[in-house]
Amino acid sequence: MPLLELDGVTRRYGALVALDQVAMKVEEGEVRAVIGPNGAGKTTLFNVITGTVKPTTGAIRFSGQAIAGLPSHQICRLGLSRTFQITALFPEMSARENAQLAAQARHKQRWQPFGGGKIFKEAQALADAALEQLGLSGIADRPAGLLSHGDQRLLEVAMAMAQQPRVLLLDEPTQGLSVEETAQAVETLARFLQASRMTVLLVEHDMEVVFRLAHRITVLHRGAVIADGAPAEVKADPRVQDAYLGGLD
Repeated sequence: MPLLELDGVTRRYGALVALDQVAMKVEEGEVRAVIGPNGAGKTTLFNVITGTVKPTTGAIRFSGQAIAGLPSHQICRLGLSRTFQITALFPEMSARENAQLAAQARHKQRWQPFGGGKIFKEAQALADAALEQLGLSGIADRPAGLLSHGDQRLLEVAMAMAQQPRVLLLDEPTQGLSVEETAQAVETLARFLQASRMTVLLVEHDMEVVFRLAHRITVLHRGAVIADGAPAEVKADPRVQDAYLGGLD
C-alpha cells in the first residue's frame, strides 16, 4: 500500500481547472518531486493534500485512510507536515523556541490543564532533535529573525520535522536563496534525507535541486500529470521538454 495516494483529484475554480484528474502514488521512504511550469497547479496540489483547499472531486488516502476534505489540523495530526514558499517564523523567538512551538502544536495533550511541564520537556526534546538533524544546533539560541535566509529555510524544515511527520511536504525550500546558499541547503537536505529516510513530497523550480534530491518526479502541466518516472526518464521525455519550452497547446 502506498503511504500517500491520489486518485482522480480535481480542483475547479469556476471554469478554471487548477488540478485535472491527478493520480499519484508515493511509497514510504521515497523523495518525490512535483515540477511544472508556472501555473501548473503545484501549490494547489499541496493545498489539497494538506487540507487548505478541498478537492472538487477525487480521493486522497494517507496510510489507507481517506483524508480528502479533512481540515488541515487533523491532517497534520495524522502525520503530514509542510513548509511554505514564504518564510513564516516568529522572528524575535529563538530557533529552538520556533521548533518547540511547532512540536507543541501537534502534541496530543496540548489542551489539557495539567501536565504542562511534561509537554514542554517533550516538545523541547523534539525541537532539539530536529535542529540537530538539519545542522542547526549551533544557532539554536539565536533569534530566528537574525538568521541567514538559508538557515531560516532550514529552520522551517526543522519545525515541520519537530512534529514527527510520516510525510514531509516541502514547498520551494530553496526559493530566494543565493547560489551559494542553495548549494549549502541542498547538501544539508541531502544528508538529512539519506539519514532519516523520510518520505518527502517536494515542489521545486531549480532542476539541479530536483535531480540532486528526488528519487522520482511527477510533472504537472495545466493541472494534469503529463509524466511520472525516474529523473533520467522525465528529463528525456519530449512532453516535459515541450511543456517547459512552451510547446504544448
